[in-house]
Amino acid sequence: MSDVNVSVFSCSLHSQSRSYVMAQKAVEDLVGAGAQATLYDLREYDLDFCGRPEAREYDRLGELRSAVRDASAVLMAVPIYNFYVNAAAKNLIELTGREWIYKLVGFICAAGGQASYMSVMNIANSLMLDFRCIIVPRFVYATSGAFGNDREPDMYVQDESIVERINELATMTVSLAKALDPVIEEMPERKGRT
Repeated sequence: MSDVNVSVFSCSLHSQSRSYVMAQKAVEDLVGAGAQATLYDLREYDLDFCGRPEAREYDRLGELRSAVRDASAVLMAVPIYNFYVNAAAKNLIELTGREWIYKLVGFICAAGGQASYMSVMNIANSLMLDFRCIIVPRFVYATSGAFGNDREPDMYVQDESIVERINELATMTVSLAKALDPVIEEMPERKGRT
């Protein structure tokens, strides 16, 4: 059994999600790199927006909090809308809050055009400043042309350079998690948390 546990969150709510297809590939590559990996598809959760009083009472929110807290690393597969990650990804972070402290976090982005490739930096900076997350210094950015059978039920990652980048992200995430786990577990905010 691997000592590296990676939670992969597919944050798109689109029925034919490119983010989800890349998240599936990342899970496959993480397992190939020797990690345990679990895919969490936000389409399967009925998350209310964080500002609403009922949002924190959702019965499956504990599952998502545990998925972040218990992970050696988190990969977020996110769509980019209007030069920012989608609201569902930000909402996940807001609802799971302090579980992100000192997490190793990586990003897989699906976007409509090449111009928004730096859009993930806003959320990365927020995670670093608010929760002292460590950001994997490699991310994946793909546009619609990277997919075969785009927006069809049998959609797949067709672009070999994107396939390679997902594999590189998975491999780097596992290597960094192995190196950082002992250090992070000694941080005062992490000690004693289960």
